[in-house]
Amino acid sequence: MTIPDEKFYRAQITKRVDFAPDLWMFRIRSGGEFHFVPGQYATLGVEAGGKRVERPYSIASSTAEDEVEFFFELVPEGALTPLLHKMQPGDQLLMRKVPKGRFSLDTQNGRTNHLLISTVTGVAPFVSYVRTLYKDWKEGRFDGTHKLFLLNGASRPWEFGYLEELNWFDKELPWFKYVPTVSRPWDHADWPGEIGRADDILRKYADHWELDASNTMAYLCGHPEMIEHSKAILKRRGFTDKGAVKEEVYWVPAK
Repeated sequence: MTIPDEKFYRAQITKRVDFAPDLWMFRIRSGGEFHFVPGQYATLGVEAGGKRVERPYSIASSTAEDEVEFFFELVPEGALTPLLHKMQPGDQLLMRKVPKGRFSLDTQNGRTNHLLISTVTGVAPFVSYVRTLYKDWKEGRFDGTHKLFLLNGASRPWEFGYLEELNWFDKELPWFKYVPTVSRPWDHADWPGEIGRADDILRKYADHWELDASNTMAYLCGHPEMIEHSKAILKRRGFTDKGAVKEEVYWVPAK
């Protein structure tokens, strides 16, 4: 099957890091210009059995990096992740030349707090936000008036692919707070952090950080159940304006 080159790059995997048997990261060299806004996704594809299989994946890298980074979770019955899971640095995959999505940081509506709520791989667009703003802050293009508050839920500690990096940012940056939370703590007595699902601790931290609908935008990314629960909690807290809550649902649950 021939692929029309005008829509795709034949991108090359340059690095792979495995966080767990079913969670890993790729860095990819697109092989051409690829301009995105933090929060957008790229469509990746593999040719298999005479067909092209494509799926969208949120970008974790900053806009300044020369490679594009992705955080994957293996879906055993999935169309694409089992194929990606077998790939190694040096392998090629297809990448559409144009990124898509509107899950970008909204800094124009007067609210200066940004509450970011994610599960597992749903942290990827938020990593892109923080990496990009960090570089802008270091170089004097961002003054820190916008503040980011990230709740990151996972079942087990090893599912936090960016734990060390985000903890470092939390210590270094006056405008960034990071709280990872584990929902299965009974298997991990040595876990020192918060426990419960991301939506379980949402009220506690929104109160602690004094985030309300008058001063805060909310961004939800990852598991559809977390998104539904969080939207309901935020609605009860007054987040009722159109546009006060942005969401990126990673799959649609089966009926």
